[in-house]
Amino acid sequence: MDISYKIGDFEGPLDLLLHLLQKNKLNIYDIPIAQVLDQYMDAIREMQEADMEVASEFLEMAARLVQMKSYMLLPKHEEEGEHLRAELTGELIEYQLCQEAARRLAMQAVGGDLFVREPDEPEPDPIYRRTHLPDEIREAYYAAAGRGKRRQPPPVQAFSGVISRKIVSVSSKIVFVLRRLRERATVSYRSLYDGAKSRSDLVATFLAVLELIKANRIRVDGEGDEQTVRVGTVTEGEDIPLTVTGEETMITEG
Repeated sequence: MDISYKIGDFEGPLDLLLHLLQKNKLNIYDIPIAQVLDQYMDAIREMQEADMEVASEFLEMAARLVQMKSYMLLPKHEEEGEHLRAELTGELIEYQLCQEAARRLAMQAVGGDLFVREPDEPEPDPIYRRTHLPDEIREAYYAAAGRGKRRQPPPVQAFSGVISRKIVSVSSKIVFVLRRLRERATVSYRSLYDGAKSRSDLVATFLAVLELIKANRIRVDGEGDEQTVRVGTVTEGEDIPLTVTGEETMITEG
């Protein structure tokens, strides 16, 4: 174990260096070696003038500071000087942490070698002991119930407007038109829309007529109210197939 020397108010060279840094408010992470060296040597001389025996480790630290200063003044050895200064910074920080730990232990010391641990925080009381007025409890319940309702899914009534809409397919209207023409070779164009119960029926019937004309299955003749619909290229007496092929188009009411 290293012997701890106490000269004046300082225990070893690191203690003296920390005192100088704190006294002059110098940055421990960027030690101005030249300034610290001058103040360190002044402290050593004061010890010698007081007829105090200066320990060898104080003189060794002085030699280290002189070496660092000389290296940092020479560009060729500047990098090595920075390395030595970083090494000294690490030693000072470590010594400072040890001092802080010793200070905390001293505050906990009861006497001799006996130390006590700080009391743990008390366990939280599991019983709710506050009192509230009935109105406050009722309002808290309503607030909690309201938040619960907001987390619930929307009611079925919110989708009634969408679900209740009738879906009409263009394919069904193509079958409807072909069946009408199967019963009668020629029908009134307007009669195809008779009995339509919604706008979706009207649109699907119109698209069905367009598809049949495009496929050359039917022909529309005349103008205005005199327009008639008849079978296109199918000869008289030939069965009209009712099977619809291709992509089915769905028309939703509304």
